[in-house]
Amino acid sequence: MGRRIMEWAARSDYMGGIPRKMVIMAVGGLAKAAVSLLNNTTVHNADTLLRLVRSRPPGVPLVTVSNHMSTMDDPLLWGFKGFPITDAKLSRWALAAEDICFKSSMLSYFFRLGKCIPIIRGGGIYQEHMDEALERLSEGEWLHTFPEGKVSQEDAPIRRLKWGTASLIARAPVTPIVLPIVHTGFEQLFEVLDNDVNKQRHSCGRTLSIYVKRKNIYLALNLCFIFIRI
Repeated sequence: MGRRIMEWAARSDYMGGIPRKMVIMAVGGLAKAAVSLLNNTTVHNADTLLRLVRSRPPGVPLVTVSNHMSTMDDPLLWGFKGFPITDAKLSRWALAAEDICFKSSMLSYFFRLGKCIPIIRGGGIYQEHMDEALERLSEGEWLHTFPEGKVSQEDAPIRRLKWGTASLIARAPVTPIVLPIVHTGFEQLFEVLDNDVNKQRHSCGRTLSIYVKRKNIYLALNLCFIFIRI
């Protein structure tokens, strides 16, 4: 097994789970304030997502996929009213760019406590942390991914999707439920300047929309990759 970045901090039993709960409650509270209080948010078909997060069949993993409009899409996506964003047990696992979220020991520790899995963009579908993501799916966990592979604030159709998410779905030991989500408005809260995610203009008082596909998708896979496009 290769090196996994601070995997110990991502374990549910690390220090009794207290650091994880603290991080998720703090981040979740800020996300809920940003989405539910400081901006006007409309969520379509939220009941589908809530049902799958809270009461899907035991042992069945959930994979949610969405477009990527800002560096704060996750956790803001889950900040709408009624969603249990501060519940560490129900919280999603997320794939996160290693070069952004794990570029220092402090950031690595923080994002690991927040149930994030570091991914090297361009590192291929068989990199070490993809195996970690598969392990989470085998445990029946919820995993969120951004198949575009990068932030895109262009007013254009969703770009060609990377095949990493499809690979995870195809290779998962237990066939996951796949739920597509599309959102708009977060790019107005965190506007990227000069195509550099490190340069942003922040604002509030915007109108946000989150669309959840009403019907979740069950995939029966053999030796094929399934690409999902909204």
